[in-house]
Amino acid sequence: MAALFPLRPLQEKAMTALKDALRAGKRRPIIQAPTGYGKTVLAAHIVAGARAKGKRVAFVVPQLNLVDQTFERFCENGVEPGDMGVMQGNHPYRRPHAPIQICSIQTVASRGKPEVDFVVVDEVHLRFKAVEDWIKADERKIFIGLSATPWSRGLADFWDDLIIPTSVQELIDQGWLSPFKAFAPSHPDLTGIKIVAGDYHEGQLSERMSKAAIVGDVVQTWLEKAERRPTLVFAVDRAHANVLHEEFEKAGVASAYVDANTPREERGDIGRRLNSGALEVICSVGTMTTGVDLDVRCIVFARPTRSEILLVQAIGRGLRPKPDKVCLILDHSDSLLRLGLPTDIHHAELIGGENKRVAPIERKPPLPKECPACAFLVPAGIFECPNCGHKPKRASVRQAEGELVDISVARKAAKRANSEMTAYEKARFFGELRGYAQERGYKEGWAANKYRERFGVWPNDPSIRYSPVRPCGPATASWIKSSQIRWAKGRAKRDTDEIIRDSLAEIGG
Repeated sequence: MAALFPLRPLQEKAMTALKDALRAGKRRPIIQAPTGYGKTVLAAHIVAGARAKGKRVAFVVPQLNLVDQTFERFCENGVEPGDMGVMQGNHPYRRPHAPIQICSIQTVASRGKPEVDFVVVDEVHLRFKAVEDWIKADERKIFIGLSATPWSRGLADFWDDLIIPTSVQELIDQGWLSPFKAFAPSHPDLTGIKIVAGDYHEGQLSERMSKAAIVGDVVQTWLEKAERRPTLVFAVDRAHANVLHEEFEKAGVASAYVDANTPREERGDIGRRLNSGALEVICSVGTMTTGVDLDVRCIVFARPTRSEILLVQAIGRGLRPKPDKVCLILDHSDSLLRLGLPTDIHHAELIGGENKRVAPIERKPPLPKECPACAFLVPAGIFECPNCGHKPKRASVRQAEGELVDISVARKAAKRANSEMTAYEKARFFGELRGYAQERGYKEGWAANKYRERFGVWPNDPSIRYSPVRPCGPATASWIKSSQIRWAKGRAKRDTDEIIRDSLAEIGG
């Protein structure tokens, strides 16, 4: 066997922990290996180690496009090509007697499991029934799972240990992953969307996220902030991905569309074009969250989710390191504000299924806060915005009717309306007013009147007047609500005054 590519210290740590777990009697451990950790190198060492002991090994992958990729990576990392066979359709490397079998899970499910002594399962968080049936049928066989996000409910019912050799933050600190900057440029209204199987109803979500104002804001924000970085855009479904792709094309951006049915050859060509600079944006759905090895420098997350796994897997596509690279994350879904940054999301134990053993309830990850000046997502515990230096004023708090009330929140809109609000922020505010008006079918002049109400002037400056329609963010929505409350209170007072005047007139007052 050719020399294996040497392991880095954090990979050696995983191998040592794996050997200790097996010696302690564990039969089905999972190694949590973040994107960029070098999972394929680690897997090559695991497979080669089993092979050196005369064991037959199956390496199971979740997608057909990962079969050839795994074969090639194993060859690059020192596994002899002649020792490997492939279980997938009529693959040219179909060699049933080879001691190492690279298997697609689809083929295992349709043809049955290969005769092996040892099984390694890639992307184990996806929880394929064929794998779990295999585990139940061969309880004494060793199974090793690999995943960056082994947090699926029910894994603890089949797997017996979780090995965590490192974290996303540690890999960033050591230079094995790229640092990132995350922004929340818009905030979709998800009110009324049903929850199905723990996440948003796909059809309802697609319809909401495909509205012209939201799609336009995704493209406009990319043009303003991304500086033409090679980008992956994650959409809700095929219809939504197509709408985004077409909108990027209309804006003169070289864009491509990819879904799970895109042929392997076409997908490879699209990837090569992105790496070469001939393509700027790939709009994807149902794919590109695993097995992607592209020079991605911007992630546009336009698919609201309640799934930590989906969020971390998607963002991980942009964290592969390159010299001087900082990955830009544009989150148009509020998912980072709702779930946390990828450096903060963490689970120390496997989770069981419903009504079964479940890992202890853990504290939720510390959530970032949106900088009101630049929309940068500031990590929890940091006061000053690392992106623009904005320092929020300390809140004054008073007690009112048994409830803590933040006085600064009530005064924030008025303070931001003065000269410290930049022209860009005023243009964005007017664009969000226009989006609010379109959403509710208000007349054309409503947004201009509201702008005048706040600033005392009409939005006549061209940079403001022609600001693109944007989804209404929470700050603008809060100001509109306050404005409506003020108007309602004023009307009630006027009605009361009129009643008093009428009453006085009747009695001759």
